[in-house]
Amino acid sequence: MDLSLAFLATPEGWAAMITLIAMEVVLGIDNLIFISILTNKLPAEHRQKARRLGIGAALIMRLLLLTTISWIVSMTEPLFTAFGHGFSVRDFILIAGGLFLIWKATKEIHHTVDPHDPKDEMVGNAVNATLGGAIFQILLLDLVFSVDSIITAVGMTDHLAIMYIAVIVAITVMLVASTPVANFIERNPTIVMLALGFLLMIGTTLIADGFGFHVPKGYIYSAMAFSALVEGLNMLARRRNPGYETRAEDEA
Repeated sequence: MDLSLAFLATPEGWAAMITLIAMEVVLGIDNLIFISILTNKLPAEHRQKARRLGIGAALIMRLLLLTTISWIVSMTEPLFTAFGHGFSVRDFILIAGGLFLIWKATKEIHHTVDPHDPKDEMVGNAVNATLGGAIFQILLLDLVFSVDSIITAVGMTDHLAIMYIAVIVAITVMLVASTPVANFIERNPTIVMLALGFLLMIGTTLIADGFGFHVPKGYIYSAMAFSALVEGLNMLARRRNPGYETRAEDEA
């Protein structure tokens, strides 16, 4: 791995850096959605602190992983083979992270649909109500997304300096965008359900990837973009026509 800045003297180096930065920013969307939903359940005075700590931890984790790049690469080497697929450490991390995302999103969807369920009150809110509990959950997903992010970076370039720059820029974008995104989700309750649906899809994709069924991320983000566009049109219709939802319900 090359840590020098010699790549800045070539168009190919700049192209690789810009491409990797764009990829890291897109991968950071998953992490940002989860952080926004989780921190919005905290008291207002703790939300920004939790977001900054969570995103700061993601930066530290990814920079530390870059210092152990040879170990990260070895995480893709199969430990054993089952069902025709060689399972590696990375696969187990992706599967565990996917299961956690699906559990978390399902629990939040259940709470949104039935907020007065006593079981949900006993099991879920005890964790979500504390700053420490929220940060702990953010760190778990930071680890999953960080490993996936670094392995993606390794597959795109051999320049370690490019990886460092891309990670720092992507995390900076997440830090700047975190509060606006969280506030937008909080102001628009229907966006919460859409975002939770995204988390379910991302969790399923992580599990599939862990079992060797790779789903191109372009398909995932295209589906997310299309769903967001449809929801955006619904929001625009509700804003310009207050009777939009009532009329739709009457017609149904």
